[in-house]
Amino acid sequence: MKRVVIFASGSGSNAENLIRFFQNRDNASVIQVLTNNPHAKVLNRCKKLKISALSFNKIAFTETEDVLNILKSVKPDLIVLAGFLWKFPENILKHFNNKVINIHPALLPKFGGKGMYGMHVHEAVIRQKETETGITIHYVNENYDEGAIIFQAKCEVKTSDSAQDVAEKIHELEMKHFPEVVEKILNSQ
Repeated sequence: MKRVVIFASGSGSNAENLIRFFQNRDNASVIQVLTNNPHAKVLNRCKKLKISALSFNKIAFTETEDVLNILKSVKPDLIVLAGFLWKFPENILKHFNNKVINIHPALLPKFGGKGMYGMHVHEAVIRQKETETGITIHYVNENYDEGAIIFQAKCEVKTSDSAQDVAEKIHELEMKHFPEVVEKILNSQ
């Protein structure tokens, strides 16, 4: 049984989708959710879904090995960033080389980098008058949104679309593709 740890910072809709997807699978399960936000809605979702969830601060993540030690103790086969907003520290990336992935709400390399998350991305897509956007699932490296691309899915952006319209289209792509891509990665290990 493959073991998945999810990092999230906000509402946790992608985390919940992944948890539910793997609940009835016999090949993998989500064993832990970690968040950098003690008020994140993902904590409530985990409580309802009976999944262990912990919050941590910046010191535990970047200045000590506390988060790394938690990860070492639960031995994940894959670490999935699902709306996690902090840059991942090198000590974790080195220990879990090619085992950390992220989902980004745009077609990288466009609209990536520090500060490009959530509605900031969708507003930039509208401002730039893009005709398409989508999601990118990629490996995480030491730079924001620069790791090797694993998968992309596209959707049309109409001239009448608002940033909220784009957000809804992206959410649909995430819900459909993210669990399947995670499963494929786990099966290929």
